[in-house]
Amino acid sequence: MDVADLNLLPALDALLSEGSVTRAARRLGLSASAMSRTLARLRAATGDPLLVRAGRGLVPTPHALALRDRVHALTQEVQGVLRPTDDRLDLATLDRTFTIRANEGFIRLFSAALVSAVLDAAPRARLRFVAKPVKDAGPLREGAVDIEIGVLGDFAPEVRTCLLFRDHFLAVVRAGHPLVTAPMTPERYAAARHVVVSRKGSFTGPVDEGLAALGLRREIVAVVPGFPDAVRIARHSDLVALIPRSCLGDTSLMEGCVSFEFPVATPDIVVSAMWHPRMEADPAHRWLRNVLMSVCRPPTV
Repeated sequence: MDVADLNLLPALDALLSEGSVTRAARRLGLSASAMSRTLARLRAATGDPLLVRAGRGLVPTPHALALRDRVHALTQEVQGVLRPTDDRLDLATLDRTFTIRANEGFIRLFSAALVSAVLDAAPRARLRFVAKPVKDAGPLREGAVDIEIGVLGDFAPEVRTCLLFRDHFLAVVRAGHPLVTAPMTPERYAAARHVVVSRKGSFTGPVDEGLAALGLRREIVAVVPGFPDAVRIARHSDLVALIPRSCLGDTSLMEGCVSFEFPVATPDIVVSAMWHPRMEADPAHRWLRNVLMSVCRPPTV
């Protein structure tokens, strides 16, 4: 049985990522002719052309596209295994930038406390918070993000996860709204007009499924990308907004508004921290995860 040459793995990763022999060669510090010879060896090893000519450029074959993410993850894993480790962590001298990807609501609620907790222990560390416009495993896999905060999905089955907290939705209206002057029923709730939050622009959600089971339907007249936007609209109209209970901690956001429980059942929101497996044993990353959990987890979790 032939033994696979792991030296080919970084080259394959570079070729599939760059889609160009010249750019892949430049990335690895090789000559274009050396990379061409490596591509020939990779074609022989995989039994597939991998990159084929299309006009003046190269395009990946279906097999290459299927391999690309796996090859990148494997390359990162191998490099992590072969990198010397040192479990000693001196927080007083830790000089490192950690990137956390999260939505606007999480950043508003937890960023100040997290920055304070990190700097109290590691004064030379830095936190970079970046927006999360879509659910995408690319930044974690590529190392552009250290930790992602959000609801789990099947977009990246290899990621490591840890529960931060459970949340659930509440309805929010302006102070003095007619809905809060009498007991809430599914019928009264459905009869109101609504503003909802959806990054994808969807006009339906879990509440609508609960209402449909009762033979009811609400009228949604506005869709916005973030919860603060929905609350601001509700504050200045008769529309009903939908927000996680954790947003109640932002007193400036909730000024002039009141909240109430839904008269229909909706599933809990399970918010987790996610990171790539290559960071699992990194001492500084492990410390940051512990700080994050201590800041975000309520005492009852």
